[in-house]
Amino acid sequence: MNRIKHIYACFHAHKQWFFMLMLTNLLFIFFAWLAYPETFNVLVSLMVVFTLAMISVSVFLIIRKERRIEAAFEDFLLEPNEANEEMLCRVSPKTHWPFIRRIGSVLRSHQEERNQQVLELADYENYIEGWVHEMKKPLSLMTLVLDNRSDEMSPLVRQRMLHVRDQMRGDVERILYYARLGAAHKDYLFESIPILAFCKRTIVDYQTLLDESGFQIQFKGEEMEILSDRKGLAFIIEQVIANSTKHVTQHQDDPLITFETVYDENRDQTILHICDNGPGVSGEDLPFIFDKGFTGGRGAYTRQATGMGLFLVSKMADDLAIQLEATSEPGSGFTLSLKFPNVKT
Repeated sequence: MNRIKHIYACFHAHKQWFFMLMLTNLLFIFFAWLAYPETFNVLVSLMVVFTLAMISVSVFLIIRKERRIEAAFEDFLLEPNEANEEMLCRVSPKTHWPFIRRIGSVLRSHQEERNQQVLELADYENYIEGWVHEMKKPLSLMTLVLDNRSDEMSPLVRQRMLHVRDQMRGDVERILYYARLGAAHKDYLFESIPILAFCKRTIVDYQTLLDESGFQIQFKGEEMEILSDRKGLAFIIEQVIANSTKHVTQHQDDPLITFETVYDENRDQTILHICDNGPGVSGEDLPFIFDKGFTGGRGAYTRQATGMGLFLVSKMADDLAIQLEATSEPGSGFTLSLKFPNVKT
């Protein structure tokens, strides 16, 4: 089938020359009929056989040359250096050489710009990661002071300091993860995790954020085992908690976050619902909450909204093969469902 397509394409590309050849044959057939009527049939038969043979040889040579040009062109596109450019010119018609050389010059220029941008991006990522690690030092010092000098400050000041520390720690973790999004290798370690117990341990590190906003925590459902990476799953839970605390409305009574486990028998799947009773998300905003930088109507509640938290959650969930599903209505809270992969052991 491919051979037939190649032959058809060859005829279509050079149809004007084949048409001129047929017209020439018809003209000579007419002359043979006028000059040699007694041997007309023999001459016409020889002419037809010769013409078909010439067409077959021509098609074979054209297809062979086009394949060489195609192979040289692919090499040229993959690596537009001067050697591949010269090879492409060698197998191409001479009339195409100026065009090929212009393309090569443009491609090499863009390749140099791209290589420079890659180097600059790598330097930027290294700088960001270095800055994040440097930021962890004052955070550790702040934690040390808060633990050892708590008697020298009022409870309110200590509570506010803990709140600021936890906010900074969450921001640092987001920056570090965002800088590593494009990493080729990620050190995930998948293991069996009791999901509700894990959520309880994760919440401890963000208790000050919850206390500052007045959140209560509720757990529902039975304890279930899931297979995931502890650091990645903790990052998702932390970002969801931070998202809820950022979007709590002023004068909201009894803010609440609920962790609920559900087993879907139809799909043989474990699901963790994380729900808050905050302002919720409007129907027109809901499809876009995982988009990078999207804040929507919820961003109006706080100037702290960056639109990065749920975007990073979606990226981490992709890495861990966790399906995300968000449901909400304005004024009725927001629910994020984590559907864990069913792994047969």
